[in-house]
Order: sequence, then C-alpha cells, then structure tokens
Amino acid sequence: MSTVVDTARRQKDEYTDGADRPLGSYLGTLAVYGLTTAAMVLVGRRSRDRAPSVGPADLALMTVTTHKVSRLIAKDPVTSPLRAPFTRYSGTSGPAEVAEEVRGRGVRHAVGELITCPFCTAQWVATAYAAGLVFAPHATRLAGATMTAVAGSDWLQLAYARLQQSAEG
Repeated sequence: MSTVVDTARRQKDEYTDGADRPLGSYLGTLAVYGLTTAAMVLVGRRSRDRAPSVGPADLALMTVTTHKVSRLIAKDPVTSPLRAPFTRYSGTSGPAEVAEEVRGRGVRHAVGELITCPFCTAQWVATAYAAGLVFAPHATRLAGATMTAVAGSDWLQLAYARLQQSAEG
C-alpha cells in the first residue's frame, strides 16, 4: 500500500511542480460524483423497466436549465452564502453576477473551485436533471421549464439594457 501512496505523491509532485493543487481532494470529488451517479443508475434500474428516452425537446430543456442553474449556483449573489465557506468576495463579474476567489486548502479549495465554476458545476447539474427525468419526470420538466423561462428573461433583460444604452448614445 505504501508503494501506491508513494507513487501517487510522486505523480502529484511531478504534476504540480511545486504549485499548491489539491489533487487528492479532486479525486475525492470525482469519487463522490462517480459513486452518486452509480447509485442513481442502480436505483433507477431497479425502480423502472427502462430509462426514459431523451428527445430533442427534453435535450433543449435540459441544456438551457443546466446553463441557468449552473450560473445560479456559481455566480448569483443570492447563492453567495452557500459559496461563502469556500470563497472570498472580490467584486462583480457581470450583470447580476459576483466574482469570488477560492480560499482554503485541500477539500475546501477543491469544493470552492467546483462551486465557482459554472462549467464544472454544469456536469453535476445535468446529471441531477437526468436523474430527475428517471425518478420524477413531470416535476423535473416543470423545474426545467421554469429555469428556461428565467434564462430567457435574463437574455431579454440584457437586450433591453443594451437597447437603452444605444438609444442614449
């Protein structure tokens, strides 16, 4: 076992080249994701005859919902209390979005990177949405439609603001 640990440490040292990167904590978050996904697949297989098909309409709803919910988790001021244990406020980054710096070491740092990155969070959100289609398809589609409407509203708000700026200038 110590050979495996020594090899892992050596690989980390070679990879990071002295930078403080929490590879073990990343591995832990990957394990949580993998185990959770595997558990959902097993429970889903036991509770349903077959997985639901995902057609173009469901895929479009899932895509927009994943985008909106990922940005809501990672950038929205209202969700900043959830990120606060892992981040430090550093300003604004766009309309109705905050910029935050990840803080801490190890697991705290790895979780901070995950929940401040909408690209990283999207994988988790999309997986949760897929599980929702298996276990509660009607409620999941309703939540997806709601978040899609919010995303559409966001785009309209941005377009409206841009039109106002161009009318003034």
